[in-house]
Amino acid sequence: MLVEQLRLQLGNIGSSVIPTILLALLLVWVLSNEANALAIRAWAGLTILMKLYLAWDAQRLLAMEISPEDARRLLRRKMVVNVIDGALWGALAWAALGTTTVAGSVLVVAVLAGVAGSSMSSLAPIFPVFVVFGTAELIVLGAKLWTMDDPAYNGLAVAAVLYTAALLGQARNGSRAARRAIGLRFENHELIERLRVETEHAQAAHRAAEEANLAKSKFLAAASHDLRQPIHAQGLFLEVLARSKLSADQYDALANARATWQASAEMLDTLLDFSRIEAGVVEPQMQVFALQPLLNKIENELAPQADAKGIVYRSRETHAAVRSDPALVALILRNLVSNAIRYTEEGGVLVACRARGDQVLLEVWDTGIGIEPGQHDAIFREFHQLGNAERDRRKGLGLGLAIAQGLAKALGQTLSLSSVPGRGSVFRLALSAERAGVAEEEGARMVPGPARVFDLHVLVIDDDESVRTGMRQLLTAWGCACDAADSIEEAQALARARPPDLVISDYRLRELRTGAEAIAALRAEFGADLPALLITGDTAPQRLREARATGVPLLHKPVLPSQLYRAMTAVLSGRELDSSFAPLDMRRA
Repeated sequence: MLVEQLRLQLGNIGSSVIPTILLALLLVWVLSNEANALAIRAWAGLTILMKLYLAWDAQRLLAMEISPEDARRLLRRKMVVNVIDGALWGALAWAALGTTTVAGSVLVVAVLAGVAGSSMSSLAPIFPVFVVFGTAELIVLGAKLWTMDDPAYNGLAVAAVLYTAALLGQARNGSRAARRAIGLRFENHELIERLRVETEHAQAAHRAAEEANLAKSKFLAAASHDLRQPIHAQGLFLEVLARSKLSADQYDALANARATWQASAEMLDTLLDFSRIEAGVVEPQMQVFALQPLLNKIENELAPQADAKGIVYRSRETHAAVRSDPALVALILRNLVSNAIRYTEEGGVLVACRARGDQVLLEVWDTGIGIEPGQHDAIFREFHQLGNAERDRRKGLGLGLAIAQGLAKALGQTLSLSSVPGRGSVFRLALSAERAGVAEEEGARMVPGPARVFDLHVLVIDDDESVRTGMRQLLTAWGCACDAADSIEEAQALARARPPDLVISDYRLRELRTGAEAIAALRAEFGADLPALLITGDTAPQRLREARATGVPLLHKPVLPSQLYRAMTAVLSGRELDSSFAPLDMRRA
């Protein structure tokens, strides 16, 4: 505190140098006469030298670091110097009073009063310094006035005492205000420092969270890719096995194996959907469509699950039509209904629509466990589940609501929640309403015709031997002549020996090369219209964006044989792939 008081006081000195010099010179010019010229000039010279010294000393001290120990020593020195300075100003009365005119005497008294007042404001930050300055000036001035043997001057001496007392009171208040201001500045500095530290901690925590989230995404992408490879190959082998002659028991075992494979594939597809949303490659295809066919489709898919649990599934008839992406709305609704069935043990699930102005609210009601208010935001976070501490895979991965919210944001719509713990919940998706008369039913899915034998040569490129074997066996069963390569160079060599009618390539190949490169190389040699398909097990956001940018139709492992069949039929006939080939529309891959 004392250090800052000293620095504040020292900083006030520089502004008074020029006024002091000009005032001293003015007094010499006005008050000098034959009787006092020497005394007035001597006083002026000493006063100017003292002010220059004080300014130089102040500048020197402000340029250095003042420690608390130095501050106490400097305080004592300043008190001594200001005693001298105060006495020097008081000496003006001895040099001028009695030797000048009445007007000159008035000027002297006015100057000394003004100097005392000015010094009060500049010296007040350290009250003792002003006390010694004012006392020294008063004593020297008062002594002169008292010796002049004039009642008027004696009265003036008394007035000077009273004036000085008033200045001392003001100086004390000014000193207190200065200390409070300095204390407040210290508090502000402390708050700013604390805020800086907290900000650094918050930024560090934010960076750590981003790094953890990135690491999580990388892990999921790597794990998903590594799991998709064997599951994709397993699906191919199961399809080949299904075409073999089996006993009844073997068919039952095959059905169980297929069901287990399908469950694993659905979990990986859920991870893929979440990765697509994170990658920002979900592009809504807006159109007008009626909601009732969509509600019928979801009911047909999920009502058996409700029946199996002994709960009621109902959906109210509606004539509402909306403008949105039917595939994405279907996925949101499927996730909401699946979640409602999963957490409802008694009662049932109701799907309904309500018109609200220019919007249609698509609602999913349940009589499940309900959700505490503090969990309303948390349940939309990825992998967050209620009542599944043991991570029972039958209860899903905890991504359904995260995917639903992400898709709602992609559509520019709002997904809201109301819930009463122990009584149930309702999720509401707000959609833009349209007139039913202009609604078109959700785009018809491409349904493959009767299974036919392909008469073509297919070149498969994949660096996984089990996938190559499974693809070769499945394509051969479909009547294809099939070559399989594990690298771009081998694929080019096989193609030169027997030009392919279709290329099916994995996206990620060895040595950081891609299927897109392989297809581009083959098209450069055999024509830009060479039909091709990409198949990938990647779910990393960057990989999804790269694959989408190739423009080659993309399937995601594990690929259902029926999906592969329809994709082959589509690209060979020059048609675009439809959205049934993947959990999200293939155009969003």
